[in-house]
Amino acid sequence: MSTPHVVVVMGVAGTGKTTIGPLLAARLGVPYAEGDDFHPQANIAKMSAGVPLDDEDRWPWLDAIGAWAHERAGLGGVVSSSALKRSYRDRLRAAAPGVVFVHLTGDRALIEDRMSHRQGHFMPTALLDSQFATLQPLQPDEAGVAVDVTGSPEEITERAMKALSALPHPAR
Repeated sequence: MSTPHVVVVMGVAGTGKTTIGPLLAARLGVPYAEGDDFHPQANIAKMSAGVPLDDEDRWPWLDAIGAWAHERAGLGGVVSSSALKRSYRDRLRAAAPGVVFVHLTGDRALIEDRMSHRQGHFMPTALLDSQFATLQPLQPDEAGVAVDVTGSPEEITERAMKALSALPHPAR
């Protein structure tokens, strides 16, 4: 049996990281951590005001997520993080070298529609363009999979499980 990995569920806002992350964690039998909970209050205030975060805002947040992933190394876990840039994923890998990424992908119109229907979240739909502009999809040399977000949460989770099981070192 392989060592359980820490899986980072990534993607632009509105792809369903907070929905799919716990479902994936349950299927893998590991704990889930909500990436938004690692944001300093200043980041939440900035995003709530419709101002995109810059790299300097994101480093402490990514370091906190990386510390959690490092603590879960060998035990497994699932954490959500937009992880939009390669440099952000590199930072997470530096903290926890065994992380595997599940990149939730989808059509901009679908994601915007989903964002417009969610309630009580600090990220406004107006920041979706900045998220897509920042996004650097997973590269072939990065441990991870891309999973389309069309369909039900259960269907998306099943696609993620199948994709993860096909990796050379599956997240189990």
